[in-house]
Amino acid sequence: MKISMVSEHASPLAALGGVDAGGQNVHVAALSSALAERGHQVTVYTRRDDPDLPAHVRVGPGLTVVHVDAGPARRIPKDDLLPYMGELADGICADWAGDSPDVLHAHFWMSGLAAIQASRRAGGANPVPVVQTFHALGSVKRRHQGAADTSPPAREWLEPWVGRTADWVIATCPDEVFELKSLGISRSRISIAPCGVDLTLFPGTSDAETKTRTHRILSVGRLVQRKGVDLIIQALPLLAEAGFRDVELLIVGGSGDALNLEEDPEAQRLRTMAKELGVEDKVTMRGQVPRDAMPAIFRSADAVVCAPWYEPFGIVPLEAMACGVPVVAAAVGGLRETVVDQKTGLHVPPRNPEALAQALGKLLADPELRADMGRAGARRARSRYAWERIAADTEKAYRSVVAAGLSRQAGERLEPLEGTAL
Repeated sequence: MKISMVSEHASPLAALGGVDAGGQNVHVAALSSALAERGHQVTVYTRRDDPDLPAHVRVGPGLTVVHVDAGPARRIPKDDLLPYMGELADGICADWAGDSPDVLHAHFWMSGLAAIQASRRAGGANPVPVVQTFHALGSVKRRHQGAADTSPPAREWLEPWVGRTADWVIATCPDEVFELKSLGISRSRISIAPCGVDLTLFPGTSDAETKTRTHRILSVGRLVQRKGVDLIIQALPLLAEAGFRDVELLIVGGSGDALNLEEDPEAQRLRTMAKELGVEDKVTMRGQVPRDAMPAIFRSADAVVCAPWYEPFGIVPLEAMACGVPVVAAAVGGLRETVVDQKTGLHVPPRNPEALAQALGKLLADPELRADMGRAGARRARSRYAWERIAADTEKAYRSVVAAGLSRQAGERLEPLEGTAL
């Protein structure tokens, strides 16, 4: 198949070569590569955010990234990109030059706007089928962040429109399916293909970085308040009271906006909190690190903690599980699916440092339990979350929607292929 993907703010090249990659960058890069390895021709369209970027970058056999001129050629916060989606659609159509793909897969709601416009402009009476993956939903973000949500106001009605207009929607977990249905998106047009994990980069066994204390707890991700890193810091005094005094909390990641942690307001807030709680000497902030350094960091931890207020899916737990490390996860969103409570890790109520401390104490006190959960996590990562399997699930959705489009052109009705809908 000839597949076009749209990822307006999250270039897959960031995931392949740098430390600034977020979950969507990683997802698009890995899924595109896996589909190309399955013999498809994949082109990823992303917005040019640097004037020196080449128009076309051939990543490997069957995979090309195209930088489209849409707005100023500089980095712009994703919530400010809405005015440029029409230009992104124009650039996609121009690159197609009349040779449209078989399917167009959009990542994030703004990409969906550009994809639907490109589909209609290029396809005429037979628009290119559009598959949508949201990665995050504005309705969920507003529920948890309230006035702190920086999304453009139009997202409230444009995002559901994208979901209802796209030919197919791929959710990343069952929790998201519930949210999509509440937006008026038909269940019959939704399938699930979760995020995956690079099992080559994150092997079940690898060297571990040397830790400086008896126990190491690890937090990985962007430094934003909703990720709940402050909750882990609040759990440290409680762990000390329970007898776990020689504990290090290693925090890997940054906000992405600050040049270094000294200029990062969330990093400074966390440091101030640690000092006020008397655990400043137990907290180490590493900042952003290259992805190829992460396996050794994961393997050095006794437990990885993911304590967000909400989480559409979350790749960090998969990477930890693939490295054989148990995960303490807030029981929210996709984390309830990826981390199996009492098997590959422990679930805790969200925004509850006391529950975090209790779960961590249980793991730190029992090396055998940690080892058992680590082995179970590695097995689960390999059996369910290999990108080869995710690509196969995604391909099944593509073939279903393409077949349905061909059937409509012939004036027939075609039901979705077995296994693609919930």
